[in-house]
Amino acid sequence: MLIALRSLTYAQVVQIRGTVYERTERYGMAGVSVMSTSGGGAVTDSMGHYAIRLNVKDSLSFSYQGKATMKFPVSEINVNRPFDIGLHVDIKVLPTVEVQQKSYKQDSIEFRQEYRKVFDYSQDYIATGMGGVGVNLDLLLSMRKAKRMEHFRQQLVGIEQDRYVTHRFNMPLVKKLTGLQSPALDSFMVEYRPSYDMLMDFENEYQFYEYIKSWGKYFANKWQNEHPQQ
Repeated sequence: MLIALRSLTYAQVVQIRGTVYERTERYGMAGVSVMSTSGGGAVTDSMGHYAIRLNVKDSLSFSYQGKATMKFPVSEINVNRPFDIGLHVDIKVLPTVEVQQKSYKQDSIEFRQEYRKVFDYSQDYIATGMGGVGVNLDLLLSMRKAKRMEHFRQQLVGIEQDRYVTHRFNMPLVKKLTGLQSPALDSFMVEYRPSYDMLMDFENEYQFYEYIKSWGKYFANKWQNEHPQQ
């Protein structure tokens, strides 16, 4: 009975892809949460793209800066075509073009606040009335929701870690320590960007700065040999 139930459930799961745009539908929006009524979720990337797996009985909604859209029934979405949506947000209020830049700490707090339900989610298994016989549907559904929420939470943690790396390994700092100029600086920022785990392995700022300076010197010589006219 349990095997048959799982086969039926998985057969009804579909994948929806698309892009979230701002009001003019010219620019993709990063950091938009894509949520399902069953607890699953995803976050749009830097280009506004997203992909999420949902049950056909679920509904889909989008949330940005605490404001959510209406819910779209998955059964009414054509899964063979991108499901794009434009949010009523002007490009001037997007984080990438704000005149007054926020601090990393403030952004991190607001990010946690935006996804509090996911970060604070705790598993609550309901296992009553079955007497150890058959399949406990409440327990099964609760476990699946917890698994989806945990996967979403891991995605959000990954985004936080990536933002932390960007905060630490920033262009003004690298330029000051290495003396590199664009376009060499741009290439170095991509090629030698440290991972979050690497940053955590540095015992202090001195080791971190030495990493940047030593590899910057190596890269500068390499760049000069490969681009002698620059």
